[in-house]
Parts: sequence; C-alpha cells; structure tokens
Amino acid sequence: MNKSVEKKPGHAEVVKVVYDPQKIDLRSILRVFFTLHDPTQVDRQGNDVGPQYRSCIFYSNPGHQEIILDVIKAIQPDLASPVATTVEPAQVFWPAEDYHHDYFQRNPNQPYCSFVVAPKISKALRSFGHLYE
Repeated sequence: MNKSVEKKPGHAEVVKVVYDPQKIDLRSILRVFFTLHDPTQVDRQGNDVGPQYRSCIFYSNPGHQEIILDVIKAIQPDLASPVATTVEPAQVFWPAEDYHHDYFQRNPNQPYCSFVVAPKISKALRSFGHLYE
C-alpha cells in the first residue's frame, strides 16, 4: 500500500475477494461478510476507529449492486441498528504492503490476532465450514 494513499480522504482498509461463481455465489460470500463483522458501526470495527475502518462493499459488476442491496434489506430486520455498510462502485485497489499479507498465519500469537482474528476464524469455520474446500 502506498503510504501517501492511506492519508487521502476516502481511503478504506478492504479485502479484494476473487471467487469462482461456479463454486460459491455472491449471496453466500455476503452472508459470511455480514456475520463476521458489525455492519451497523459507522467508521469503526471494534476498537479500530476511523473512516478507513468503515463497513463498505465495492462492486465491479453492476449486477452485483442489486444483490448486495437485496441482502442488506434481508438482514436489516435482524439487527438492532441500521446497516451502515456503504455499497459503492469499485475504484482503484491498492494492495497492502507485503508484511500485511498472511499476517494472521505469520503472527498467531500477536495480541490482536489472538483476541480478535482467531475468534472470528473459529466462528467462520463453525458457521460456514461447509463453504470451504
């Protein structure tokens, strides 16, 4: 990630998801996304605060926007607060620096990994293990 990009307005820390629609559909991916993080928090996720931590989905296929909005509409009644996740057309994606890649696998005992990431991975495997190959 270019450090000068991190300071620009609108920057968000995101994950680029590449998938085979023959193996998993977008709705399934969205169910995982909305289960593993809080889509109602504005400009934060847990103790990470700031607009770069906002809940957002960027789509590259215009047909996906309708699916994303449909899933948000479907989950909203189950939530105590309104969904804050923004849905926006994809823009330039800047990959993070190499030290961010596979961070959890390389740093499992780092406190953030132990107390935040590991429980999310356990929850993902319990709830969505059937989706993993």
